[in-house]
Amino acid sequence: MIRKKLALNLFLLVSAFGTYAQDKIPQDSVLKPIVKRSYLDSIKSTFVVNETLDCIDNQYIKELSNTQDIFDGIVSDIKNLDLNAKVDFDLPTDVFKERLRLLDEKSPFNIEYNPQLENLVKNFLKNRKRSYERLMGLSQFYFPLFEEAMARYDVPLEIKYLSIVESALRSSAVSRVGATGLWQFMYETGKQYGLKIDSYIDERKDTFKATDAAARYMQNMFKIFGDWELVLASYNSGAGNVSKAIRRSGGFQNFWNIKHKLPRETQSYVPAFLATMYIFEYHKEHGLVPYKPVAKHFETDTIALKRKISFKQLASLLDMPESDIEFLNPSYKMKVIPYVTGKTNFVCLPKKKLAILASNEEKVYAYVDHIESKREKPFIRQIKPRIIKEILETEKVVEESLVSNKIETKKPLLQKLHVVRKGEDANVLAQKYNVAVADIKRWNRLRGIHLLRGSKIRIKYDETNTIAANTVQEPEERNQVVLNTTSNTSKLKTLDLVVQKESKVKNELISSNNDTAISEHIVLQGETLYGIAKKYHLYVSDLKKWNQVESGLVTPGDVIKLVEPKQEVLVQIDLYTVKKGDNFGKIAKAYGVTVDELLQWNDRTSKDIKIGEQLKIEKSIAAKVELPKKKLPFEEQKLYVVQKGDSLFKISKKYNTTVAELRKKNNIKENDLQPGMKIKI
Repeated sequence: MIRKKLALNLFLLVSAFGTYAQDKIPQDSVLKPIVKRSYLDSIKSTFVVNETLDCIDNQYIKELSNTQDIFDGIVSDIKNLDLNAKVDFDLPTDVFKERLRLLDEKSPFNIEYNPQLENLVKNFLKNRKRSYERLMGLSQFYFPLFEEAMARYDVPLEIKYLSIVESALRSSAVSRVGATGLWQFMYETGKQYGLKIDSYIDERKDTFKATDAAARYMQNMFKIFGDWELVLASYNSGAGNVSKAIRRSGGFQNFWNIKHKLPRETQSYVPAFLATMYIFEYHKEHGLVPYKPVAKHFETDTIALKRKISFKQLASLLDMPESDIEFLNPSYKMKVIPYVTGKTNFVCLPKKKLAILASNEEKVYAYVDHIESKREKPFIRQIKPRIIKEILETEKVVEESLVSNKIETKKPLLQKLHVVRKGEDANVLAQKYNVAVADIKRWNRLRGIHLLRGSKIRIKYDETNTIAANTVQEPEERNQVVLNTTSNTSKLKTLDLVVQKESKVKNELISSNNDTAISEHIVLQGETLYGIAKKYHLYVSDLKKWNQVESGLVTPGDVIKLVEPKQEVLVQIDLYTVKKGDNFGKIAKAYGVTVDELLQWNDRTSKDIKIGEQLKIEKSIAAKVELPKKKLPFEEQKLYVVQKGDSLFKISKKYNTTVAELRKKNNIKENDLQPGMKIKI
């Protein structure tokens, strides 16, 4: 019994303690998950928003920009409709004539009844009623802008209806021939009227600027023709075609009288404009109900931007569809608003969004900078010291390679003549003499790079200019470098190559004008001819020829020449005194040169000469610069084992020597040569 009471008391005590602990835990101590926000969201959370401004209806913008089907239909009608075809539609001719008379009274256009115009109006009312109802709704946005521009240049306000015929109020419309925008400007005409067209911007799609240019065009054409219907015809086919039609028709200056002399498309173009004007003015009488925008206040404005920004970035920041920004700013071709120093580019936005942008401009630019910082940019690779691993050459020498040195063009001071050899052109000479191809063409009055073999080319160069393209500069001394190379594909032996000393290069100048520099390389332990050629960017075959080494084997201590002796052409100038009866052709023939060379040497363009005048005659003198033929140590003791079929001539060609030299060295005759005999080379 006592045990039961103790157990019961213990249970009650624990229960009371648990209840007390629960009461003491604060309600707000429950851990909530931490949501990590993006940089964009953190920027937008600090935006200042003006809630009093009206909101734009996105559906209306979508409706404004979606008129491609109407544009295609109107273009097709103008091109293909037969204006003489009768149309069954309830519109009495007398009523139509009366309405045209009233329309003519309030319009500067000479509007008169014409059966073809009646047929076209009936066709549009019967087949395109829905399209015109949509266009009437869209016109509520565009027409006030058009009327303002037309009034500015004293152009009839009715010209606004022309935009229906031209583009169906589609700012991004492009015709099959490249006409662009609401007013379908061609590239040349747009440039002529000051519309900017470049990689980023095409102002033919800019509603304000294109409309201003169209009004100025109409004003200029009216000064020429004095008739607004002819102005419309010239807008479609050009002023030249209208002038030709007037001349071919016998001087008539009424559209309907010269219509048959105009291009086929223009014949339907002006009637389509008049039919559109009639439908807009009398739409109520024909039961057309214009589409009405859902948003009553469609207000936009512009703001200048101080940074390059894309439509996508603006859409993300302002929480609006990118297509809306594209519609309001159709002139930006790449969906990017560029920033150019000294110029101002504007973005058009609904006023509510514009207020957000203006109030948070610095934050918007901070976001743009943040996105730009993530863009991949070209990096500068750190140039590391080049460690050359020399490979011992086997019996066959690896294919040679040559990396040509970068040649800088310097100011020419001295000059010489170069006799063109087979395979040489201006590019070859430019590389050989360290000058620019353009300079060679200018000095020699050349149009192309091709040169005639044997012709003489003038070369000008600086005193300090190095003509040999492959001149070797003395390398900087380096510290001892240890190269450890380990194979990654298999566990092979580790090769430790120690490069203890760099080769020393000694330059000896041969020519008096520093044209040819002779460099030598002292072979070190482990070096090969291929390694030396690679180090100095030369061909192995050239090193063999310059040093008379047939095989690729060299020994430590050998001195290897790195530069070939060059053929130098010097110029000698004689003066010739012009005599009676002389002319450039006669003098050129006497000296074996051309007339162009005489003119060039004397800086003349005219062939007129005077008796007693002195002319310069340039002669080239070839001077061969020979290198002393110093034998390599291993060559002095080279022996050759005569093979079956060998002859002294064959052996001399193989080792680049002469038969006489072989006979002298070995004190033998041709008949003494036997297979197995050892002869000195």
